[in-house]
Amino acid sequence: MRLDLRLIAEMITPEARILDIGCGDGALLEHLTREKRADARGIEIDMAQATAAVAQGLAVIHGDADNDLAFYPDDAFDFVVLSRTIHAVEKPREVLRQMLRIGRHAVISFPNFGHWEVRLRLMLTGRMPMTETWGRPWYETPNIHPCTILDFVDLCERDGYAIEQWLAIDEKGAKAPWKESVKLANFFGEQALFLLKKKDQGRRP
Repeated sequence: MRLDLRLIAEMITPEARILDIGCGDGALLEHLTREKRADARGIEIDMAQATAAVAQGLAVIHGDADNDLAFYPDDAFDFVVLSRTIHAVEKPREVLRQMLRIGRHAVISFPNFGHWEVRLRLMLTGRMPMTETWGRPWYETPNIHPCTILDFVDLCERDGYAIEQWLAIDEKGAKAPWKESVKLANFFGEQALFLLKKKDQGRRP
């Protein structure tokens, strides 16, 4: 599995109810079902990938985060996962609100636009950066709301979400040694993972 998916799997408790938004071919769903006996379901906007996941026997439907989360009842899941997708949805703030309405916890991963290499390339070239994490030219990228780690932390504070865990990592898997400093993580971390809950919610199981 992709690095951030492996780290997300470590945050999920056994036998949990999972919804993976933008689940792709279902790699995370298959892993959680097999290794953690999870009741794992997925939504995927790409019909070919959704079909491939269903062909593997996974519970995946064709849909998208911006329009379909509103149809799920409150607290239907223990964890709702959105991996490398929040910067590509039309309404990221609303998607996050819906995730924490239908799930007790939300797990988010995204590439960090505040990483030093992104800043340096933008400063030196005056053009949108191309890095290992940001690997497409601006006219082909699905990213419409790039954000930094600091931006995301600020949004969580504004909307009343408690950060239970967070990680800043590079593309090769090294975890950030600056774990206690969000500002340093914002400068050196290539991608971020957050485990969230509502601030008025009890402790995670």
